[in-house]
Amino acid sequence: MITDHIANISVTTQANVYFDGKCVSHGITFADGSKKSVGVVLPSTLTFNTGAPEIMECVAGACEYKLAGSEAWLTSTPGEKFSVPGNSKFDIRVTPANEAYHYICHFG
Repeated sequence: MITDHIANISVTTQANVYFDGKCVSHGITFADGSKKSVGVVLPSTLTFNTGAPEIMECVAGACEYKLAGSEAWLTSTPGEKFSVPGNSKFDIRVTPANEAYHYICHFG
Protein backbone atom coordinates (compact mmCIF):
# COMPACT_ATOMS: atom_id res chain seq x y z
CA MET A 1 0.00 0.00 0.00
CA ILE A 2 1.30 3.45 -0.92
CA THR A 3 1.21 6.18 1.73
CA ASP A 4 -0.66 9.06 0.08
CA HIS A 5 -1.58 11.15 3.13
CA ILE A 6 -0.03 11.77 6.54
CA ALA A 7 -2.33 13.27 9.19
CA ASN A 8 -1.59 15.21 12.38
CA ILE A 9 1.95 16.40 11.68
CA SER A 10 3.91 19.62 11.65
CA VAL A 11 5.99 20.41 8.57
CA THR A 12 9.26 22.29 8.31
CA THR A 13 8.41 24.73 5.54
CA GLN A 14 11.98 25.48 4.48
CA ALA A 15 13.18 22.74 2.17
CA ASN A 16 16.38 20.78 2.59
CA VAL A 17 18.10 21.08 -0.79
CA TYR A 18 20.93 18.67 -1.58
CA PHE A 19 23.21 18.00 -4.53
CA ASP A 20 22.52 21.27 -6.38
CA GLY A 21 18.76 20.72 -6.23
CA LYS A 22 18.76 17.07 -7.34
CA CYS A 23 17.18 16.12 -3.99
CA VAL A 24 14.68 18.27 -2.10
CA SER A 25 12.94 17.24 1.10
CA HIS A 26 10.84 18.60 3.96
CA GLY A 27 11.00 17.40 7.56
CA ILE A 28 7.83 16.33 9.30
CA THR A 29 7.28 15.81 13.02
CA PHE A 30 4.54 13.72 14.58
CA ALA A 31 2.75 14.48 17.85
CA ASP A 32 4.89 11.86 19.64
CA GLY A 33 8.08 13.64 18.49
CA SER A 34 9.10 11.09 15.87
CA LYS A 35 10.41 12.49 12.60
CA LYS A 36 10.37 11.59 8.93
CA SER A 37 11.12 13.45 5.74
CA VAL A 38 9.25 13.56 2.45
CA GLY A 39 10.98 14.50 -0.74
CA VAL A 40 11.94 13.94 -4.32
CA VAL A 41 15.12 12.91 -6.12
CA LEU A 42 15.42 14.11 -9.71
CA PRO A 43 17.30 12.17 -12.40
CA SER A 44 20.86 11.70 -11.14
CA THR A 45 23.14 9.28 -9.29
CA LEU A 46 23.77 10.36 -5.69
CA THR A 47 25.40 8.99 -2.53
CA PHE A 48 23.73 9.56 0.84
CA ASN A 49 25.25 8.97 4.27
CA THR A 50 23.08 7.83 7.17
CA GLY A 51 23.36 8.57 10.87
CA ALA A 52 20.37 6.61 12.15
CA PRO A 53 18.86 3.62 10.34
CA GLU A 54 16.46 4.65 7.57
CA ILE A 55 13.63 3.08 5.64
CA MET A 56 13.05 4.60 2.22
CA GLU A 57 9.46 4.26 1.00
CA CYS A 58 8.71 4.93 -2.68
CA VAL A 59 5.41 6.77 -3.16
CA ALA A 60 5.80 7.62 -6.89
CA GLY A 61 8.34 7.17 -9.65
CA ALA A 62 11.16 4.68 -9.21
CA CYS A 63 14.83 4.42 -8.37
CA GLU A 64 17.67 1.98 -8.29
CA TYR A 65 19.71 1.77 -5.10
CA LYS A 66 22.90 0.10 -3.95
CA LEU A 67 23.70 -0.39 -0.27
CA ALA A 68 27.23 0.02 1.09
CA GLY A 69 29.29 -3.11 0.56
CA SER A 70 27.10 -4.36 -2.29
CA GLU A 71 27.72 -4.25 -6.02
CA ALA A 72 24.08 -5.01 -6.87
CA TRP A 73 21.69 -2.30 -7.98
CA LEU A 74 18.13 -3.06 -6.82
CA THR A 75 14.91 -1.38 -7.93
CA SER A 76 12.31 0.38 -5.75
CA THR A 77 8.90 1.23 -7.21
CA PRO A 78 5.69 2.68 -5.69
CA GLY A 79 4.65 0.81 -2.57
CA GLU A 80 8.10 -0.70 -2.01
CA LYS A 81 10.55 0.08 0.79
CA PHE A 82 14.22 -0.56 1.41
CA SER A 83 16.21 -0.35 4.63
CA VAL A 84 19.58 1.33 5.14
CA PRO A 85 21.63 0.67 8.29
CA GLY A 86 22.70 3.54 10.53
CA ASN A 87 26.20 4.99 10.11
CA SER A 88 26.30 3.72 6.53
CA LYS A 89 25.69 5.02 3.04
CA PHE A 90 23.79 4.15 -0.10
CA ASP A 91 23.80 5.13 -3.74
CA ILE A 92 20.57 6.05 -5.46
CA ARG A 93 20.06 6.34 -9.21
CA VAL A 94 17.04 7.92 -10.88
CA THR A 95 16.88 7.81 -14.66
CA PRO A 96 15.31 10.42 -16.93
CA ALA A 97 12.74 7.78 -17.96
CA ASN A 98 11.47 7.75 -14.34
CA GLU A 99 11.47 11.57 -14.11
CA ALA A 100 11.63 11.60 -10.30
CA TYR A 101 11.63 9.35 -7.25
CA HIS A 102 9.14 10.54 -4.59
CA TYR A 103 9.82 9.15 -1.14
CA ILE A 104 9.15 9.12 2.57
CA CYS A 105 12.24 8.58 4.71
CA HIS A 106 11.42 6.86 8.00
CA PHE A 107 14.15 7.45 10.60
CA GLY A 108 15.07 5.10 13.44
